[in-house]
Amino acid sequence: MGEQSKEAKVKAASTYNSAADHFDDYPLAFWDVYGRKTVERLSLSPGSEVLDVACGTGASALPSAEIVGPAGKVIGVDLAEGLLRMGREKAEKMNIRNIEFRSGDMESLGFLDGSFDAVVCVFGIFFIPDMESEVAELWQMVKPGGKLAITTWGSRLFEPAHEDWKQRVKAERPELYSAYNPWDRITDTESVMKLMQDGGTHNIEVEPEEGLQPLRDPEDWWSIALGSGLRWTIDQLSPEEAQRVKGANLNWVRENGIVAVETNVIYAVATKNEG
Repeated sequence: MGEQSKEAKVKAASTYNSAADHFDDYPLAFWDVYGRKTVERLSLSPGSEVLDVACGTGASALPSAEIVGPAGKVIGVDLAEGLLRMGREKAEKMNIRNIEFRSGDMESLGFLDGSFDAVVCVFGIFFIPDMESEVAELWQMVKPGGKLAITTWGSRLFEPAHEDWKQRVKAERPELYSAYNPWDRITDTESVMKLMQDGGTHNIEVEPEEGLQPLRDPEDWWSIALGSGLRWTIDQLSPEEAQRVKGANLNWVRENGIVAVETNVIYAVATKNEG
């Protein structure tokens, strides 16, 4: 494993363990929305076996478990123990017994080829520097006739509030400012299709979907920042710096009458040939 990959994983685990305290807040309802919509594209059957990589708190793993039923099984894997713990608690409350939330690294899952009827990765593939190799690895785990679903962010994620947030961070700590996010590599249908093709998949369907997350008030936007990939940057700020960024950013949101942020996504589903 390269140093770049190690650093990316450490950062991702740290970010989402911290974000766990806001991950299921109302303004982050989009996690569940897009997780369930990804599962709907799989046409799962009772008794199917599903692997969910970067499963978070179960936004796609839990709906999968409901569909495949007691005769099926879902394994959810994530690096962030905080999110896995929340997923287990949800499954317990929902009385879902055919699911296992497991701590693991998507680059070393250890499953045999052809182990699953469906493999799912929602908002996770972009954390791996070599995305093409990871798609190929996940594809190998799909049974003949099975499906691989990759969901990623589209363009303009969390705009218009996100751009102002970045400028506020830049004013406080220029070294933390970055116009680049890991998902920026695949925010259009062409790049997602190319990723799937370069990963060796076939029978590929790619579909973009525009989305908006309503904000009841400016504080909802800050909950999104704390419960998403922006959390890492916020955690690098001192409490005083973070408070100034928050105050200035929320004032901008309020003054500009921002009542929703964009949550555009791209779905990709590849179906493996039978036999």
